[in-house]
Amino acid sequence: MTHGSMSSVPWLSIVIPIFNEAERVADTIAAWTRETAGRGIACEILVYDDGSTDDTPRTLEDVARHHPTVRVTRHPNRGHGPTILRGYIEARGEWVLQIDGDDEVGTTPFAAFWDARDDFDLLIGQRTGRRLGPARRLLSRGAALAVRTWFGGALSDVNSPYRLMRRSVLVRLLPGISTDTFAPNVAITGLAIREGFRVGERAVASRPAARRRRASWSATRAAVLSLRQLLPIARRAGERLRKRASPISE
Repeated sequence: MTHGSMSSVPWLSIVIPIFNEAERVADTIAAWTRETAGRGIACEILVYDDGSTDDTPRTLEDVARHHPTVRVTRHPNRGHGPTILRGYIEARGEWVLQIDGDDEVGTTPFAAFWDARDDFDLLIGQRTGRRLGPARRLLSRGAALAVRTWFGGALSDVNSPYRLMRRSVLVRLLPGISTDTFAPNVAITGLAIREGFRVGERAVASRPAARRRRASWSATRAAVLSLRQLLPIARRAGERLRKRASPISE
């Protein structure tokens, strides 16, 4: 189910996955609407309600009525990864910005990201000031190590949801990622590095008010699944590069 429509092709698509964020989603969308309008950026805000069970659907319907640049899509719960992949596929803007529903970072760093966009194909927000438990800290470091080992590059926050991506590059990477991938942002980061695109990382401060998701060993098991999904993606990317480098036999 989708609400809202936009006739012209936007310059920027903001993809926001939502699950049970009724208390803050209206403020989040209002803040990003002000930020982009204030900079004169033609923008679409794509909000994906991943089967929320609170008042999020009702809140989003009201938001969409008041903000013509907002398109709300609701589907049964698929999980964070498949939801943002749907957003990436459906985004129309020349640039795609992903933020999470709790708006952990906020609009403050956006100006610097936007002004630097011509120098990058993928610019990732390295989140600082986060209070992570042992399980989530291990997951973050493990993902960074996996990307460094399997794809190259030395980024530290490879799964960061605060990222500005050139859509022409994103659409080249997405076919290599299954729509049920648990952590597609990790795969996108790795593939962008492996393919030689311009990937950068800049520090962004996590806001203390943002709601933190609880890490658990069940989440750790899910992350193990994501690493199992990541390895064949890395292998396929390596095979493609080897084929390109191989001389054409006559």
